[in-house]
Amino acid sequence: MADKIPKFSDLPLDKNGPHHNAWGLYGKDDELGTLNRLSDPIVKSAASEIQTGTRINIDWPLDAQGDLPFFGRQQFHKEVYQKPPRIVNDDVWTFNTQSSSQWDGLRHFAYQKEQRFYNGVTLDHIHGTNGVEKSNVNGIGAWAQQGIVGRGILLDYHEWRQKQGRPHQAFETGNITASDLRAVAKAQGTEIQFGDILIIRSGYMDAYNKLSRAEIETLRAKQPLTFTGIEQSDEMMEFLWSNFSAAGADHPSLEAWPTQKEWALHEVMLAGWGMPIGELFDLEELGAYCKKVGRWSFFFTSVPTNVPGGVASPPNGGEEIFCAW
Repeated sequence: MADKIPKFSDLPLDKNGPHHNAWGLYGKDDELGTLNRLSDPIVKSAASEIQTGTRINIDWPLDAQGDLPFFGRQQFHKEVYQKPPRIVNDDVWTFNTQSSSQWDGLRHFAYQKEQRFYNGVTLDHIHGTNGVEKSNVNGIGAWAQQGIVGRGILLDYHEWRQKQGRPHQAFETGNITASDLRAVAKAQGTEIQFGDILIIRSGYMDAYNKLSRAEIETLRAKQPLTFTGIEQSDEMMEFLWSNFSAAGADHPSLEAWPTQKEWALHEVMLAGWGMPIGELFDLEELGAYCKKVGRWSFFFTSVPTNVPGGVASPPNGGEEIFCAW
């Protein structure tokens, strides 16, 4: 199927649209983007990764950031209440869908200069303004129909760069290059296959878990916020475009933040290609297990919440890890 997508050098497909877009590749009304790469044969093949039935959850708890979430997002609230006279409880959860582990959907981040989301959708289509009828177009509920299911690979950059003796500042703007990620895959002996779901362990969670509350408060107050992540470059875009159906990591922005270019990868991945971006995945247990068994590919399952017109969603995700025992 890899030969059925345009080469990176062929982008943009819509010559009247923003840079590097793939608009129209799957039709003007498509809402799946690169999830179209998860064809039945690719998912069926990925099921061969299940060899032991071991399962590892990568969802960070919804309340993990407590009352100190980054990017000014609202904290998670849980209200448990009894329904007298019966001995019965209900609960109500109130939270920002991006305050913990998350998939960024196609309504989240537009091309900033052009003000266009995937396939040319505008704010007016989403909010029903300026005489345009409000719709659920590009809502994350479309991804819930078949989920984000296939072969996942963990590229454990954190483990690799420690062996290299390379410094890493999770809370400073820094770049993880495409060359770095290819080197990680080679060192692990991990073959990258078309349609893979890319998961990157950058070391953010390891660093975050060592912070005091006072240190988190100081970091939250920085403007702009700064994080190490994948770099904004043609090499990185080609690496992502040519191989993956979705990409996620353990830190708040996936890419280096703030962007080092006049554009952000969020624009190209979400608004240009329709490629899901995962953030704040808890990869510590997964990284330890993959290291233990010496294998970093697995069957990946994640079903975003079925909310028509939703912007983002908890991933409800995990892996069914195999090993060759």
